[in-house]
This record gives sequence, structure tokens and C-alpha cells, in this order.
Amino acid sequence: MEFGSGAGGGDHDASDSQRRKKRYHRHTANQIQRLEGMFKDCPHPDEKQRLQLSRELGLAPRQIKFWFQNRRTQMKAQHERADNSALRSENDKIRCENIAIREALKNVICPSCGVPPINEDNYFDEHKLRMENAQLKEELDRVSSIAAKYIGRPISQLPPVQPIHISPLDLSMASFGGHGMGGPSLDLDLLTGSTSSTVPSLPYQPMGISDMDKSLMTDIAANAMEELLRLLQTNDPLWMKSSTDGRDVLNLESYERIFPRATTHLKNPNLRIEASRASGVVIMNGLALVDMIMDSNKFGELFPTIVSMARTIEVISSGMLGSHSGSLQLMYKELQVLSPLVPTREFYFLRYCHQIEQGQWAIVDVSYDCPRDNQFTNQCRSHRLPSGCLIQDMPNGYSKVTWVEHVEIEEKVPIHRLYRDLIHSGQAFGAERWLVVLQRTCERFACLMVSGTSTRDLEGVIPSPEGKRSMMKLAQRMVNNFCASISTSNGHRWTTISGMNEVGVRVTIHKSTDPGQPNGVVLSAATTIWLPLSPQTVFNFFKDERTRPQWDVLSNGNAVQEVAHIANGSHPGNCISVLRAFNTSQNNMLILQESCIDSSGSVVVYCPVDLPGINIAMSGEDPSYIPLLPSGFTISPDGRQDQGDTSASTSSCSNVNHIGGGGSLITVAFQILVSSLPSAKLNMESVNTVNNLIGTTVQQIKSALNCSGS
Repeated sequence: MEFGSGAGGGDHDASDSQRRKKRYHRHTANQIQRLEGMFKDCPHPDEKQRLQLSRELGLAPRQIKFWFQNRRTQMKAQHERADNSALRSENDKIRCENIAIREALKNVICPSCGVPPINEDNYFDEHKLRMENAQLKEELDRVSSIAAKYIGRPISQLPPVQPIHISPLDLSMASFGGHGMGGPSLDLDLLTGSTSSTVPSLPYQPMGISDMDKSLMTDIAANAMEELLRLLQTNDPLWMKSSTDGRDVLNLESYERIFPRATTHLKNPNLRIEASRASGVVIMNGLALVDMIMDSNKFGELFPTIVSMARTIEVISSGMLGSHSGSLQLMYKELQVLSPLVPTREFYFLRYCHQIEQGQWAIVDVSYDCPRDNQFTNQCRSHRLPSGCLIQDMPNGYSKVTWVEHVEIEEKVPIHRLYRDLIHSGQAFGAERWLVVLQRTCERFACLMVSGTSTRDLEGVIPSPEGKRSMMKLAQRMVNNFCASISTSNGHRWTTISGMNEVGVRVTIHKSTDPGQPNGVVLSAATTIWLPLSPQTVFNFFKDERTRPQWDVLSNGNAVQEVAHIANGSHPGNCISVLRAFNTSQNNMLILQESCIDSSGSVVVYCPVDLPGINIAMSGEDPSYIPLLPSGFTISPDGRQDQGDTSASTSSCSNVNHIGGGGSLITVAFQILVSSLPSAKLNMESVNTVNNLIGTTVQQIKSALNCSGS
């Protein structure tokens, strides 16, 4: 029976093979001739041209598409073979010439002394060292002149530094009952992953990119652009309105039908899709916006509270001359929520820009998988499906921006329960957050560019537009430093110490070597709490200088006065303030504070700055070397709907009218200079001090807001 069954199966397979052979159909000579003629005129036909060809030749559009893809690959391979042959022969020729020159040099004799000449490498090495020495001397002179302005006398007049023993952090916390427990030094030596505040390195640097890889990247980017344009310009059936908040939500069933691909999320139950779309008006012209998004450094400046790191790994194509259209880059970025409880999302991706018509651009991001070692695996695997934005110029110099976010997320570690609703609702990394942060940042840039000064805004303290711009740059650096200090990127390793709630206080240390920060070892500490109040209410509490003595532990209850004010947005909460404390022994210290708010959340960041530093900034000089070590608060909605209080004051800015009906998530963060010696270690006294500092601050916040039971 088994023998007969096997024979019958063989006959069945043979008949299936014959049937498949019959279905296989080669293109006719006429079809190939027509396709070749079209290929010469247009190697990359669009969808309309492919449909026209399919009707003329009686072929399916997919057959037309695959034929052109195969023909382009074939043509590219032919060109590469020809180029390789020419390069090989040229290489052989150069190698022969090199050998002949080396043999000739062995027999060279100096005509004047009759001996072989001295090797010239020593001369060039010495010349190079002299040039580097001159450059370093110029840099030293420049830094010395800036430092002389800052400290009031030349560096040469300062007394020599004596080798002294610097004890660990000694903040006198007797005012609120903090008793540090002295003891042996904890061997929390600077962790391998703890880096200085200079430019962080990528977790994985891909190897060299071949021409074949670049060809593949170009095809991936072109297909991703085609998909993004349909997502941007199509409503039904791809998008539907959310029943809870009215936002655009992707119809996954329609999407998978229109853009079929391997449905990996059906095989992996831990895989989650996040897709959203939002649009709005931005105070920046389209060309300037495209320029900032295509530059990785400027891109990070546009989204300081979202992007913790952005790097261009390689430029695959620089685009058309004088335009970013056609530009293709391989990039890396890390996205964050401003809390050490939420791991960053990291992406290696292709960014491609295409100018659709005059005054209209599309920029698409799509993940490009780089093979990497297991040591670089993150707590969540992130894959970016075609996402990006459509930018349209408006007659008034503004831009209309439509933003699409579409990612696959696999959480290898469960999300902390405090942030689970916020992240699953799409508010943490969704298109609306990208758009409102972009709107707020562009408003800030617009205020930075305004040349006139307003006595109402500046109260006559800042004398010139240059002083205003210098103060705004100083405050922006402060905010960027604060956001980086609470990031969970690869350069930060957080350690949880015992605290007053289930979250506890998390600490990390890093070496600070930047000119804009105090040199030495910096301790960052943070915790997150939930309060049953709206984010707007909590923001108003932190921003109001009249309520500051209720939470600022280090002010010892002293009142503060705002002595300078710079508005940097249409909402009154977006501003920079210089505060002065009353009845304090440190009369030469002021507090620089910036508050930022939009519908995705808010931050209040502050930092003590001495009077000479503030004067340098207010006079319009370069503030890059003023040392900053900021602390502050981040406030975000908890992601729940229709909970919490409704006592938030009505805002005049549409971007923040609907900030949270639920509770708030507040991250409290401090930075403290442990020691000015880079080799110093952290001891238990420092840990207890900062633990008491955060614990007391949290208790005072809850008490002032009548949330002691939270």
C-alpha cells in the first residue's frame, strides 16, 4: 500500500510540474522590443506609465514592474563588469609603475656628497607637528581670552593649581534633615558605558557600503516614497477617525490589502503596530524646513525633547545641485520619552527627500536593517515602516506639514505601568507629538530671529537684540543638556537605589569634559511620580515664581523675583526667565529658567548661573563657555482618558487647549557635580544626599498640591 501510494504521489507531482511549465510564458519579441524602447527613454516608469504599457502589451502591471527592475539590475551589472575590467587594468599599470619607481629610488645618489639622501619622512613629520602646534596655540589663546572676560583677569595671573584631595559631594542638607551616611567608597567606578558629554558614539557602526548595497537602498527608498505619498494623500479607506480623540488612525486591514508584505506581527504576539497621522501649520518656510530635517544635527535641534541622538552614517546620494531633491542618506537616531523608566527606540534607517513640485517636498524614513552583535540589542526592537512628512509652502512664508508615523515595536521588557497607557495610546511617539514639538520649536526659532526688543518682554534688563539671542542660545543649551541627562540611551546606565515609592530614585554618573559644563564627575538622579492633576495645572505650579519656595528645597523657603523675561512662543508658558532669590547669602548667583509647553507635555528646566556669566550672555557675547548643570521637571499626560481634575486654566494657544483630561506623570531630575577630579568615585554619602534631596522635593510637591496620598 505504501509503495502504491508513493508511486501515485510521484505521478501527481509530475502532472503539477507539467501544469506549471504550461503556465510559464516568455515575453514575445514584440513585447521585449517595446519594453526595451521604453527602457531607453525612461528606466524608472511611474505607475501611470506602467499601466499604459500593461494595456498595450497585454501584461499585468506587476510583470511590467518586475521586468524593469530586472532590466535595471542587469544593466547595472553590465556597467559594473565593464568598470571592474577597466579598473583592474589601470591598477596593474599603476602597480608596475610603482615597482619601477621603487627600484629606481634604491640607486639614487646625492650629486653633491655622493651618499644616498636622507629619508624625507622625518622632515614632513616635523612640519606636520609644527602646524598642529600652531593651531593648538591659537585655540589656547582664543579660550584664554574668553576665560579672561569671564573671570576678570588673564589666566597667566592665576595662582598655580596645587594637588589637593577633594572630598566627595558635601551638600549641607541639614535644612531638611538629610543625614548622609559616610562610609567606604562604592566601587561604582565610571562605567564602561558612561561617556563624557561630548558627541556620543553609535552603538554599532556599519561596515563599508558596496555599490550593490547602494543600488538596493535606492530601490528601497523609491518604494518607500511611493507608499508614503499614498499614506499622506489618501483618507478612506487607509485612515479612519479615532472614536476617543478624533485623531487619524491607520486601518491595518486596508493597509495590508493595499501594501501586502510579510505579516510578521501575526507570527509574533509581542509585535505591536503604531501608526498615526497629523497635520498643521509651521512658522518656517518649506525650503528651510527641508534643510533642517536633512541635516542630522539640525534635525536634533528641531526635536530636542524627542531625539536623543541623530547621526548621518553615509550620504548615498547628495541629490540635485542646489537642492535636497533626490538626496538619500543612511542615518541612525534614538528617540526618547523624558524619563529613565522608558527605554529609547533606536533606528538605522534611510532618509530620502523628493521635491514633488515647486514649493512641495516629501521626506520619507524607512528602516534599513544593519547586522549587529547581540551586545547592542535594545530593550525594544523597533522597525520603521515608511514614515515621514509632506511639506507645502504657504503664501505667508509658513508651511503646511502633514506627518505620518508608522512603526513596528517589539517590547522585550514590559513597559513600566506608569507609562503603559501613554505609549500604547500613541501619544508618546505618535505623529501629533512630532508635529506639536516642531511647531513649538519653529516658534522659538522665529523669536530668535526677531531683531527688535520689547521692553514689555525684557523689562529693560537685556539691552540689545544680540543679548536676547545670546540668552536664548544659552537657555537652549541648558534644555538640551537636561534632556540628555535623563535619557536612557546606550551611553547611560541607570542604577535604582531605594526610594520612597515603587519607582525609586535612579542614578547614573558620567565624566563631563565639555567647555559648557563643569569639569569632573557628574551625578544625575531622577524619579517619576503620578499625580491626579492635569498637566496644565502641574505646569502652572512649577512655572509660577510665587509658588517656587513650596518645592525648591535648596532655596530654603526664600522668595524669588523675575528680573528678566524673554517670550519664545505664542503661549505665555513658553519663555525664558532670570530669577533672583531674596534673603540669600549668595547674592552673585542667579537662576536661569526655561519653560516649554505643548499638547504633548511640558518641561521646566533651571540652573544656577553666576552674575558674570549672565552678564556675558546679556551683553551679546558667545555663551558657549558658561558652565551649566541644569535640573528640572518633565510633565506629560498619563495617557488615560477623562480622569483627573479639570481645573486647568484655559490657554490662548490651540496647541495646548486639550492638554490632558487625566492625571500627570512628573519626572523630577537633578544633576550634581560630585568631584572636579575625573577619576573620582561615588560614595554612599553622595548617593544618600541626592536620595534625600529628591525625596524631600517630591514630598513638598505633593503637599503643596494636596496630593499627599498619591
